[in-house]
Amino acid sequence: MAMSEIDAVEGSVKLSVTDVSKSFGGVRAVRGISVDVPRGMIFSIIGPNGAGKTTLLNMISGFYHPDEGSIYFEDTDITVMTPANRASLGIARTFQNIALFKGLTVLENLMLGRHVHMKSGVMSSMLYWGAAQKEEVEHRGRVEEIIDFLKLSDLRKQPTGALAYGLQKRVELGRALAVDPTLLLLDEPMAGMNQEEKEDMVRYVLDVNDEWGTTMVLIEHDMGVVMDISDHVVVLDQGSKIAEGSPDHVRADQGVIDAYLGTGNKE
Repeated sequence: MAMSEIDAVEGSVKLSVTDVSKSFGGVRAVRGISVDVPRGMIFSIIGPNGAGKTTLLNMISGFYHPDEGSIYFEDTDITVMTPANRASLGIARTFQNIALFKGLTVLENLMLGRHVHMKSGVMSSMLYWGAAQKEEVEHRGRVEEIIDFLKLSDLRKQPTGALAYGLQKRVELGRALAVDPTLLLLDEPMAGMNQEEKEDMVRYVLDVNDEWGTTMVLIEHDMGVVMDISDHVVVLDQGSKIAEGSPDHVRADQGVIDAYLGTGNKE
């Protein structure tokens, strides 16, 4: 289905980014980018190093606020909303550099992902204060489902810092899933993995999208992965959008070929 056909379907757009820009000092990292992410899609953002991919993702997740433009999640303006408030709406994120609490167990890290749903707070839940004990039991059931889904059952009581790198990346995915997101932002989920670990992660990403209907925005350097699993691809170069469309369309775009081969922008 073409983008124009998708956009015509009422309520189909999950995330709408309109003419956003972001500068750091004298460097304009993102220049007037607009994208619409349809509900239920695996939507990838690619580009050479320094293209502005992570800056754009940071604006979507709330770690940066755009200097210009707007960001809507469904019908809600989230342009200047905090990351915590975005999480409460159903937006979760993984990081290129693992951001787990490595002294905590797999189970404890995933329970931290549930804090946006907890009324009693993170610390009281972990320490079983007052009514937090009942709430912890309720949320632990969901966390156990995610642990089983990611095949981490035998490791649930292991400190995450003692796990192999690929397993830590899987735990980080689990912590994001514990938010029960309807929009999942994946920042280089396969970075640093060997081939077997990449294949495992690809399977989990596809299963989350297929079984739970989770909309995904993916940044990934492995072009084989991007082209295999994406429904739609946007290409950035030097802070600007230079192409978008299906994987096949993007793969054949001369501007994209020039950007990756370093033959463009030489005038």
